[in-house]
Amino acid sequence: MDLTAADKAILLTIARSAVESAVTDTTLQDLDTRFDYSPSLKMRAGAFVTLEKHHRLRGCVGLIEGERELYWTVNEAAISAALYDSRFNPVERDEIKDLFIEISVLSPLETIKNPDEVVVGKHGLLIISGRHHGLLLPQVAVEHRWDRKTFLEQTCVKAYLPKEAWQWKETAIQVFTANVFDESILKN
Repeated sequence: MDLTAADKAILLTIARSAVESAVTDTTLQDLDTRFDYSPSLKMRAGAFVTLEKHHRLRGCVGLIEGERELYWTVNEAAISAALYDSRFNPVERDEIKDLFIEISVLSPLETIKNPDEVVVGKHGLLIISGRHHGLLLPQVAVEHRWDRKTFLEQTCVKAYLPKEAWQWKETAIQVFTANVFDESILKN
C-alpha cells in the first residue's frame, strides 16, 4: 500500500496518542473526525505497532487483516501493544516518554507452495498448522540476520510448533510484505 509522508505522520500521531491515552486513561477527540483522512488511510489493511524502549522491544501487537479502516487498525494495535502484549507488563506512565513507535502496514496474505519463494528482507511470514499459527514481520529476519531456513524455523517456534513444522504437508505458509516506518520520519 502506498502511503504518503502525510499519511505516515497521521498514523504515527494516532499510535502515539492511542498509547498515551490508554496508559493515562484519558479520552481523545473522536478518531473519525480527528484528521482529514486520505483514501489510503480509509482502506482496510492489517497493521502492527511495535513499541521499543531504549532500543529493546516493549510491545508489538497487530491485526493481520484490518477489520476497519487502517487508521482504526493502527489505533487498536497501539493500545494493545501498550497494554495487552502478553510478553510484557502494561506500559506505565513514566515510560511513555522513552517509547519509540514503529508501524508495519501489511499487504494481503499470499499462500505459497514452495518455501524457496520466501525472500528474506521482503516477506513476512505466517505459518499455520492445526490450531497453531505464528507471524513474524519482514524486518525481524533482517534484524536477526536470519537466512530463509532460520526465518521459517523461528516462525514455527513463534507458533509453538517444532522448528521443522514448516516442512509438514499440513502446514500452510503465507507471505506478505509490509510498509514499515517509524517516528524518525517525524524529525525531518
